Amino acid sequence: MQENEIVHPVKKETPFREWSPGIHYAQFQSLQPCSFPERRLYDFELLYVRQGELTTRINGALHSLTPGQLIFLAPGVYHQNSILSSPAKLLGIHFDFFGESRILREEDMVVNEEEVIPGKFAVEAVAAPFLPLSEDPIYTPPPECVHAMEQLVQEFTMRPPGYELVCRGLMLGILTSLLRTQSSRRLAKASVHGERIRALMEEIEAKPAAGWTNRSMADRMNLHEDHFSKLFRQIAGMPPGEYLRSIRHREARKLLRETDWPVEKVGEQVGYPDIHYFSRTFSAQEGISPRAYRKLSRIL
Repeated sequence: MQENEIVHPVKKETPFREWSPGIHYAQFQSLQPCSFPERRLYDFELLYVRQGELTTRINGALHSLTPGQLIFLAPGVYHQNSILSSPAKLLGIHFDFFGESRILREEDMVVNEEEVIPGKFAVEAVAAPFLPLSEDPIYTPPPECVHAMEQLVQEFTMRPPGYELVCRGLMLGILTSLLRTQSSRRLAKASVHGERIRALMEEIEAKPAAGWTNRSMADRMNLHEDHFSKLFRQIAGMPPGEYLRSIRHREARKLLRETDWPVEKVGEQVGYPDIHYFSRTFSAQEGISPRAYRKLSRIL
């Protein structure tokens, strides 16, 4: 596939345990009013406004940032930053999600459009129940997140022994904070049906074996099925069917660990009366059969 055929940023569904961010750059900046050339990055950048005003144009859309906000800039996406006030004080962090990028100097982070290296663009990790951080690039991080970013800059600048591990841990905390901010924002934007959907989610958790279908859930909410699915995804971060499967799988794991019930009974208790279908579904999620999972959990 040619580079111009790739849709940036490239996303990859990845469990949180496999996230291992690498830090390429972390620095405080003080800048005078100016407009920078349009550019693309090979890695990700968090650009936080401590003082002043910043605008960023991404693929033609203009985003305005005031103190206390940050923008999430993704690899391969054209953007142009402009400083509007003097002096503007910023905090910038360049990173990737998997420690995969080889960045030896600041120039390595910016794409040279005359010599583009397609395989160098970093990949964005995505994990349910969250949406990709790049989907809505403006964030207002809470104070603890800002403090973590400031600590990261300090560690990266001073580079005491073990700073790489500290920076990785801080970056994981920063990403988690932004993901939770995203969820809170999504809930705040949810329609008047939000509370009812959250109540429905609680009922699914309490009764995973019930005969839940998209149609039955939409009917209970008195909504069209497509509209219900869209609202549910806004609240839960995943479609209704995927949410139901995740709850049933979680309950199945618990019952396999904590009871001696036959596998058939465990399947029935979580909504899968067909033992063969339960085994296939469980194996697809866990990578091993229900019986193998129970045996392994007893050993561990």
